[in-house]
Amino acid sequence: MNHLFCRTIISLTFLVVGFIANAQFDSDQFTDSKGTELKYRILYPENYDASEQYPLVLFLHGAGERGDDNVSQLKNGAMKVFEKLQKNHPCIVIAPQCPKDNYWSSVKFERTKYPLDLDFNYDYNEKESLHAAIELVNSFVKSKKADKKRIYITGLSMGGMGTFEAVARYPKLFAAAMPICGGADLSSYGKKQARVPFYIFHGSEDGVVPVKHSQEAYAKLQELGANVIYKEYPNVNHNSWDNTFGEKDYPGWMFQFTK
Repeated sequence: MNHLFCRTIISLTFLVVGFIANAQFDSDQFTDSKGTELKYRILYPENYDASEQYPLVLFLHGAGERGDDNVSQLKNGAMKVFEKLQKNHPCIVIAPQCPKDNYWSSVKFERTKYPLDLDFNYDYNEKESLHAAIELVNSFVKSKKADKKRIYITGLSMGGMGTFEAVARYPKLFAAAMPICGGADLSSYGKKQARVPFYIFHGSEDGVVPVKHSQEAYAKLQELGANVIYKEYPNVNHNSWDNTFGEKDYPGWMFQFTK
């Protein structure tokens, strides 16, 4: 009986701790100038001071976390990463959730074979969700909650693609970027985009998003003279974010850079 009671107390303790951790990310919703609604979670520094301007990190999740529950975008270990980040880099973290019928990237593809045959072309219309996410970030800059010189972006899979595209479309906004298993329309990358430092991650055996997309992005950015690092995980499939989230400098690497 005592043993059962102890187990119950321990289980309840973990539930409470989990609830507190979740509660640190506030839930909110944003409507951009085009009428697009975007649900998002936001994490403020522990000792947040409204009179200060903080660095801001925009985190873009993958396609599997799309929806409207405003929870799924923080699975896969992202929540713990950003809570831990606050210890050395107090910042605002925004994690929007892309609706089920939308994407962060304007890439076109067919889900008939894997790895995916991805057509990156930024001449396609910008996706509504990406536009709303950028307006959301800019609203924090305009309200002086976020430091305009320290805006960072990272994301995985579809979010990695969105990271590349966001920098391509808004190169003056970001101080650094860390895309994970993504890809880009590299014909849209020039000197403006190359001013943004990049740290790129991908698994060598990715069966969803071919590793060549990150390899080619790395080569293009090197050619443009960018500050770029590429890390490829041997024998790792699409879930290379598991490895990246374990890196001691993810995503803290970005904070050394300012606009």
